[in-house]
Amino acid sequence: MGYGIDEIQRIRKILSEKLDPGRYEHTLGVSFTCAALAMAYGEDIDKAEMAGLLHDCAKRFPESVLIEKCKKNGVYLTDSELASPAVIHAKYGRYMALKKYGITDEDVLNAISYHTTGRAHMSELEKIVYIADYIEPRRFKAENLPEIRKLAFKDLNECMLRILEDTVKYLKGKHSNIASDTLEAYEYFKDLKSKDQEKR
Repeated sequence: MGYGIDEIQRIRKILSEKLDPGRYEHTLGVSFTCAALAMAYGEDIDKAEMAGLLHDCAKRFPESVLIEKCKKNGVYLTDSELASPAVIHAKYGRYMALKKYGITDEDVLNAISYHTTGRAHMSELEKIVYIADYIEPRRFKAENLPEIRKLAFKDLNECMLRILEDTVKYLKGKHSNIASDTLEAYEYFKDLKSKDQEKR
C-alpha cells in the first residue's frame, strides 16, 4: 500500500512543527534519499518516502524521557537497547508512527524500528531507510561517505556491510556498547558476502 501526496504533505507539516529545524532538514533529506533509492531498486516510492519522514519522529525527546514513555506505553526494551540508549528513539518511533500517525504497514514500521541498529534478514525497505539515514545530503562526519553514497545505488547488501563495518569499528573505538541487533546484522551481511563469493 502506497501513500498519497496529501498524506505525505500532512505528515511533513506536523513534523515541521514538532522537530527542531536541523532535525526536520535531516528528516527531509532522509525521505528524499529513500525515494531515490526506491526508484533505483524498484521499491514502493511512497512507502519509502513515508518511512524516511517518520524515522526520527521520536528523536525530539531526550533519552531518559523516551525510556519512561516506552515503559508507560508497553514498548519493551531489551537490556542491549537500554545499554545503548541512542537507539531507543527508533523503537518508540515505531510506536508513534502506529499510534500517533496511523501507519499500519508492517514494513514501514519495521523500517523505522531498525533504522539505527539494522538486523539480520532486513527487507529491502528496511535497508533503504537504514542506508538513507547514513548517506543523506546533510551528513558529513562518517568516513568514506562519497564511496558509500555511490555504493548505495549499486548494491544494497554490500552497502549495508560497509556501513555496519564502519559503525562497529567506530563504536569499538569509543568503547561504546554495541546493540545486539547491530552485531547480528554485521555477521549476517558478512555471511551473505561470503556465500556470494563462494558462488562465483
